[in-house]
Amino acid sequence: MVIDALGKLQTELKLRGFSPLTVRNYFFFVDKFLKATNKSVDEVNQEDVRTYLASMFDTKSKNTVMLAAASLKFFFTEILKKEVGEIRVPKKDRKLPEVLTKEEVSRLINSAETRKSRLILSLLYSSGLRVSELVNIKPSDINFSENTGWVREGKGSKDRMFMLSSNLAGELKEYLKRKENSKYLFSQDEPLTTRNIQKIVKSLRQRADIQKKVTPHTLRHSFATHLLEAGVDLRKIQTLLGHASIATTELYTHISGEELKKISNPLDNLK
Repeated sequence: MVIDALGKLQTELKLRGFSPLTVRNYFFFVDKFLKATNKSVDEVNQEDVRTYLASMFDTKSKNTVMLAAASLKFFFTEILKKEVGEIRVPKKDRKLPEVLTKEEVSRLINSAETRKSRLILSLLYSSGLRVSELVNIKPSDINFSENTGWVREGKGSKDRMFMLSSNLAGELKEYLKRKENSKYLFSQDEPLTTRNIQKIVKSLRQRADIQKKVTPHTLRHSFATHLLEAGVDLRKIQTLLGHASIATTELYTHISGEELKKISNPLDNLK
């Protein structure tokens, strides 16, 4: 019965166009919940959900609890056809993301041991791509004559254009000459796993002796912040990042420190 319910959950999520990551996360939390309650699917109720979520606060972040709550609400309402009522959990933490300086980005890229790794890091930073988008880029998605590329069915199943560095375009062109039969930009027949790229970035962070936590997404944050510091309009950055709301992009106005550094400190102006 549990297996049938989980199977229905996966099917429904896929049919509605949820990303593979969301499908995996929802399945994970619902599976954990059912095992923790030790009840049949027909017996679980709202109080079981509240008890399970409350138990998570001892070891999990608010963001994780929110994701679990969303997973269980979908499972109850869409699969079990049960009312779960309003589940109140604390709001998501709004921590400012870590951003690298330009010098740190350069050190990270230059620490790459292989050409492929260097190209992957360069593309992540120079185009602001999500790692899940980068692994699915195909050679046919790149327009070298215009130094642009296309993300096909990115977040929200939307296509969007990204810009390609003119310096990187030349290197990619040479790289692809030796990969004529590759289906994907950086792999042969199947996309690279995002986990694979996460490991590459983690290893290079250590080689570059960068003390900050660095993930592939850090390069996306750095891309947006450095564009903002260079005076690029926030709406253009929103389009490049593929944000549905300008409010999401406005986060980078709180990260950028270049303009703040230009402010004359009042203490220094005292006579």
